[in-house]
Amino acid sequence: MAKKERRSLSGKVVAITGGARGIGKATATALVRKGCRVAIGDLDLALAEQTAAGLGGGTVALALDVTDRGSFTAFLDAAERELGPVDVIVNNAGIMPVTPLVEEADDSVRRQLDINVYGVIVGTQLAIERLRPRAGGHIVNIASQAGKGGVPGIATYSATKHAVVGLSEAVRQELRGSGVEVSCVMPTVVNTELTAGVGQRFVKPVEAEDVANEIVDALEIPRFDVWVPRANGALFKFVGLLPRGLREAIGRLMKIDKLMTEVDHGARHAYEERVTHSEPGLESKAEEAEPASTEREAA
Repeated sequence: MAKKERRSLSGKVVAITGGARGIGKATATALVRKGCRVAIGDLDLALAEQTAAGLGGGTVALALDVTDRGSFTAFLDAAERELGPVDVIVNNAGIMPVTPLVEEADDSVRRQLDINVYGVIVGTQLAIERLRPRAGGHIVNIASQAGKGGVPGIATYSATKHAVVGLSEAVRQELRGSGVEVSCVMPTVVNTELTAGVGQRFVKPVEAEDVANEIVDALEIPRFDVWVPRANGALFKFVGLLPRGLREAIGRLMKIDKLMTEVDHGARHAYEERVTHSEPGLESKAEEAEPASTEREAA
């Protein structure tokens, strides 16, 4: 089989949601190094501006609420005005509250659906509208390995990431032959604020930079399934062949069923506070009840 030639990313325009911190920031950093012109969108515009200034390379920071179609459209419009037609859209913004499903507040469920699912759907739709007429471009949707199997303690999050995987698979087929590529990124536990306080004894975490490097690789040599680490792709395929009872027994042996149920909630307090008020309009309600962090959401 002939070795695929890497595509140059130099000069490509990339829009990243939730780009002020975490995986979004790491991805922006890696792409700027490749010569891309990057626009990072975030609810926390001040932090996004700080991140953009640190990255250099003409990186621009723009306000973005992924749960608002008008805001998302305005973000892409502004990115194209400042940098040129967008070549790549990375739907990264997401949140992960940790709680048993029966105890999860309705606001938490709705916020995850709004950010993790609706935001990605809208981002994908807007990307198709811009990229398909040009017969080229790349949509990158950040899912999770929790989107390939249910994880106790983050049932709603798992559901949202299953949705991202399904959406990406369907859109890949819809865009077949259009020239527009789709990649679905499925990391294991990543060392970011989102996983603060999560027990990691039997699950080796990866760094945000590891995820960013795999995204860059998938842009240079297009592929749909982007597992981080790569070896987990083969592992999931193998485990998927086993009977359900055996799969679950192996998970219990490795304590995977405890990964998101035995967490240090004290270590997660700052993150949980921030994502609790991650939707515009919620801050004022929270302030009426009790003082809250002024930070706002970015995955």
